[in-house]
Amino acid sequence: MHRRAVAILLTVLSSCCAILVQAGDDDAQKALALQKVMQKVIAQVEPSVACILVSRSEMYQSLGLGPDKDHPGALGDFDPDILRSKPGLSKDAPLWKRRLDLADPQHIPQAFGSGVVIDATGLILTNYHVVQDATKLYVRLPGGKGSYADIIAADWRSDLAVLRLLNGKATSLTPIRLGDADKVERGQFILSVANVFAAGFRDGQPSASFGILSNIRRRAVAAPREEDVTKPLHNYGTLLQTDARLHLGCSGGALVNLQGEMIGLTTSMAAIQGGETPGGFAIPVNAGLRRLIEVLKRGEEIEYGFLGINFGERVPDGTAGVTVEAVIPGSPVFVDAGLRDTTGSARDVILSINGIALQQSDDLLVALGTQLAGSKVRLEIRRGRDKQVITREVTLAKLHVPGKRIVSSLGRRPFFRGVRVDYTSLLAQKPPRLPSIVAGALISEIKSNSPAERAFLKSGDIITEVNRMPVHTPQAFYDAVNKAAEPIELTLYNPPPEAPTRVFLK
Repeated sequence: MHRRAVAILLTVLSSCCAILVQAGDDDAQKALALQKVMQKVIAQVEPSVACILVSRSEMYQSLGLGPDKDHPGALGDFDPDILRSKPGLSKDAPLWKRRLDLADPQHIPQAFGSGVVIDATGLILTNYHVVQDATKLYVRLPGGKGSYADIIAADWRSDLAVLRLLNGKATSLTPIRLGDADKVERGQFILSVANVFAAGFRDGQPSASFGILSNIRRRAVAAPREEDVTKPLHNYGTLLQTDARLHLGCSGGALVNLQGEMIGLTTSMAAIQGGETPGGFAIPVNAGLRRLIEVLKRGEEIEYGFLGINFGERVPDGTAGVTVEAVIPGSPVFVDAGLRDTTGSARDVILSINGIALQQSDDLLVALGTQLAGSKVRLEIRRGRDKQVITREVTLAKLHVPGKRIVSSLGRRPFFRGVRVDYTSLLAQKPPRLPSIVAGALISEIKSNSPAERAFLKSGDIITEVNRMPVHTPQAFYDAVNKAAEPIELTLYNPPPEAPTRVFLK
């Protein structure tokens, strides 16, 4: 039932057992027991691992079957009958079917990856880079069952994407059990279960490999400003490393422990970008990753938390912590923690975040990396001048993450009379950077022919009050307008010395 990798592994183990018999029956029995455990885990995990066939062909769009700019994740299925109705294609319909119908057994995909079932309703977790720029996706499960799929949300920074099977009810789905990568140790046994390219895309049956965890965390050189470190999270030393070799096609597969729990989502992208070829890497499954997955399952954008500081690499006296080099006025640490710009020995030092001790800036980025905008974090700070250690709770703003992301229409903030808002902290992070963060809600989008457009509101305006009541966040804006009585008066921020502008939305 299991593929060549498992067969080779079992052959090696059997040979080892034969050698161990000469040394003693007890050792041989232990090896055989390990072999049975691995076989059990593979059989348990296999139904939860899928192969993902990916096409980036523009033909779907020319046939009216591709995604549009407003719904980039709605890829839809494929109806071969459409070929017969198109002039120029009907004559060669069988050939075009093999090229475009990913469900066709004869189809050879342009690109390929793996995924894991995370919800019995038809949700599949994979890597962002597996489905990036896809125009059509087909997910095949062991036994040849499968379905076309949409992308309900995808985020390049975490390299995660969640798909929804369009015909999920037609298949029997077994969600994988999630473990806790924060509890793993170097040297422990692991199994990788994924689909190697050209081996599993016809029947959807994954391959397995066996190894140990070679390392738990890698570090990268940090940039000096918080808003300049929006690189993929795995660049900051978050990945698990294993000596189990992961080939192309294994991205999005499961790295599991001997209890059958997924402790990592395998990825080949890290090895390609980093230039390392031995072994493989996996994004660790821990509380932080679960938090991001839940956001994507709702079809929403992952809004990463932002403190509002520039920081140094090392504390001057050589002790642990992260030195605060500069503070953005109006930022969370400015408002909630009272941090200010200082120099030399007077600089404040952040010692820990949510109880996690910080040795260098990478530690802060990793601890902050899976915290969401609007959430609260607890900072332990050593004040620069008097060296007093204080604890402050800080409500995070939103980090600016450039680049393409996919969210469903239901996962976006709603329009209110043509206005959609976001965090004002974004304006202090992208050109032309504002020198401070203004408390309010940033107008991110205006709908055409709406009351907002008729009131001459525009993207980039900051709403500070609704009916003369202050609003400091996007959620506060929506709460206020939903409760406000008519008419709705909005106060717009103007840089001093200009007075605020007030407009009415009817």
